[in-house]
Amino acid sequence: MKYFALVIFIFQIQFGYSQKTEMRPLEELINKKDSGWKLVKEWKSEAKNKIEILDKDSIKADSVLYRTQVTTRSPMGAIIYETGGILVDNGWIRILGSGSGSDKMKRDLAEWNKGKSFEEYGEVPSFLLIADDVIGGFFALNGGGFGKEDLGKIYYFSPDALEWEPLGIGYSDFIYWTFTGDIKQFYEGLRWKEWKKEIKKSGADRGINFYPPLWTKYDDLEKLSRKDVSMEETWTLQVESLYRLINHTKE
Repeated sequence: MKYFALVIFIFQIQFGYSQKTEMRPLEELINKKDSGWKLVKEWKSEAKNKIEILDKDSIKADSVLYRTQVTTRSPMGAIIYETGGILVDNGWIRILGSGSGSDKMKRDLAEWNKGKSFEEYGEVPSFLLIADDVIGGFFALNGGGFGKEDLGKIYYFSPDALEWEPLGIGYSDFIYWTFTGDIKQFYEGLRWKEWKKEIKKSGADRGINFYPPLWTKYDDLEKLSRKDVSMEETWTLQVESLYRLINHTKE
């Protein structure tokens, strides 16, 4: 299972994506009476981690919600529609929304997934990238690419293991965990002394690339070389590294 996701990525990019479905109009996606935003605000009130909700651009929020085809009745749709994104724990984790007008995070959930989990808007992706972290870890919602038995569950691409790990929780539980969970324990051994300062300088559209990579053997994290790179480059580096590992394992 741990290599299966990359096979899906490469197959989709080279040989095609899911079939298209009919796009629902924006009016059908916006639920003002029963919005998932109420839940998100409740979770924020319980937050134990530092949470920064980025301002949205209303026009862009409409566009991203339409392109993702997610209703605001769900927390995912509400986060897309109500925020430019959410930064967790000083920006260590970045939850994708509709993209902020500021320099803090311009990426949006729809555009970020285009070319990765689907080719054209309206397709039903077999996975959906919903968040990432500064060290090159990616959180993905399983749409079937990781197996049919746990549809709707979150997987984490671990940069120190080069594999997708099932977290056993859905999107709502994932958001609640980022707000209230023990993030420090989850990333134990993967944080260096100056990480807060470096993240603040780089912003949430960029990540830290380590050399030697985190998945190699090393004695001291502090001694690894660190380079600020775009998240697009980070994604490409991780996919290529996993691809090379698969080929090496087959030999």
